[in-house]
Amino acid sequence: MALPVLKTVTRTQGNNRALKEGLVKPEGFELEFEEVPVLVHAFRRMVRGLEFDVCEMALTTYLCAKEHGVKFTGIPVFLVRDFHHGAILHNVNHPVADPRELEGKQVGVNRGYTVTTGVWARSVLQGEYGVDLDKVHWLLSGDEHVEAYKPPSNVKPIDADKDIQQMLLDEELAAAVNIKTDHP
Repeated sequence: MALPVLKTVTRTQGNNRALKEGLVKPEGFELEFEEVPVLVHAFRRMVRGLEFDVCEMALTTYLCAKEHGVKFTGIPVFLVRDFHHGAILHNVNHPVADPRELEGKQVGVNRGYTVTTGVWARSVLQGEYGVDLDKVHWLLSGDEHVEAYKPPSNVKPIDADKDIQQMLLDEELAAAVNIKTDHP
């Protein structure tokens, strides 16, 4: 009798390489891996269309999807365990002496409001520095993985022709979350 085959998406890294390369095999089923070059696109495909049997997913995407009625089950295997404290950048030409200075200002967020790095960054700002997140004007470069999620009223998308990194460099933003840049 043929084993059930589970269509699976996950990045390849040290803690799962042997599984993906077939050196370790699960018992009772087979995994058929699909490579999705931009892994977050797989998150979106999973929460919007349940395209896979097994899909690596950011915890925040999973929680948001469950809250909005997506019928799937998570298993507690965390492949990426990053601290996101360094994900908040500001333009050095406009120093931020106290994170509460971000209140009333525009802060860019790469991708959606529920992306893990942004959730962590907001938690750090609120929990460690007392920032009132409702007083920050959050600007997003993308939409949400979970289509049904509606962000708070102080969260808006940027124009399609804009770029969060460039907006920070051009001093349109007081800070940005989850971008890669050299300066300033």
